[in-house]
Order: sequence, then structure tokens, then C-alpha cells
Amino acid sequence: MIWLCVPDREISAVARALSHSVGWKGKIAFHSSGALASDELDLLRRRGAAVASVHPMMTFVRGSIPSLKGVAFALEGDAKAIRLARKITRDLGGDAFSISKTNKIAYHAWGGFSSPLLVAMLVTAERVAKAAGLSAAQARKIMLPIVRQTLANYSALGPAGAFSGPIVRGDVPVVQKHLRTLQKIPRAKEVYGALAQAALEYLPARNRKGLKKLLAG
Repeated sequence: MIWLCVPDREISAVARALSHSVGWKGKIAFHSSGALASDELDLLRRRGAAVASVHPMMTFVRGSIPSLKGVAFALEGDAKAIRLARKITRDLGGDAFSISKTNKIAYHAWGGFSSPLLVAMLVTAERVAKAAGLSAAQARKIMLPIVRQTLANYSALGPAGAFSGPIVRGDVPVVQKHLRTLQKIPRAKEVYGALAQAALEYLPARNRKGLKKLLAG
């Protein structure tokens, strides 16, 4: 078995290079891309290998090694390769689930919302904190307890139960003041508006008509 953990753009090239190096009949090959399907390993498949894409829904950054216990692994590919991937996932303490190749891009975009774009939202919040007279370091220290509690509420109560603030209350005057002060930080105002509109579509809120009118303006 071989598991390719290389950048997405290199997977097919590495598979091509490996396809001539050994006999692949009866062997198994994985790649770890969240966005690409097992077809990236089609050259190995045509030489007799069973192939799969095996992607953990987890963030990996330099200087941090996350635990894989309880982490979900998205599996897609040939049945023989999937069987081995499920065993390896269990051995790592993870939970496997199957995904079709046609759904992988949507799956990967979902992951983008879950981590990198979440970080982008937090760094945008730091810029707003700067307008309130706080440094980025101060903002991070002050934000972390509310961020952690929000995630705990999301886990325990679901999105509707975790949602709080002026939008759920339908407080148009406060949201209007937010938008006014964010004019000094145009990108943050755009993010605020987009997230507020998403909240009105997906979450409970009072005075939807008034809020929609304000956000549309």
C-alpha cells in the first residue's frame, strides 16, 4: 500500500512516475486530497491497483500536529481500497464515511468554511477590534473565550440555539450602527453584511423585513 500525501497539483504526476516503478497488480494506493477524486490515480488503477481518495476533515499547519481521534475521513474510490482505508481510519481513532466523486468539491468547500475561512473571519474581527482601540494580540485573548463558548453552544444546542446578538433580536438600530462604524473598514463591512444575510436565511431572527431592507441598502 502507498499513500500519496503531496500537493493536489502533483498527485497525477507522482502517480505517473510510480506507475512504471513497480508491479501494481493487487496493490493499493491512496491520495489525501479533499478536492480531487481517486481518478487522479487512474494510471495505477489501469495497472491493476485498487485506488481511493482518503481525506481527513482536519486542519494541518506548520508547528502543530493535531490528534486524529474522532476525526472524520472522507473515503471515495474502489471497494478493495475503501475496505483498507476504513481499517486504517479505525486504527488512527478516526471515523470513516463514504462520499461520491461528484460531491468532493462541495465537501472541500465545506471544509474551507470550517477552518480557513473561519480564520479569515476571526482576523477580520481583529481589524474591527483595532477600531475599538485594541491590538491584535489583545483581540485574540479577549475573543477566544466567546469563540470557544460559541462552538460549545453550537455543539450542544445546534446553530439556532447557539445564535445570539442583535440579528436574532431583530434590533435594526444596533445593526445600522454597526454598519455605519464599519464604513471605516470596508472589507469588514462586506463580511458583516454577507454573514448577516446568511443569518437571515439560515437562522431564526425577528424583524426580518426590517433587517433585510437595511442590509439591502
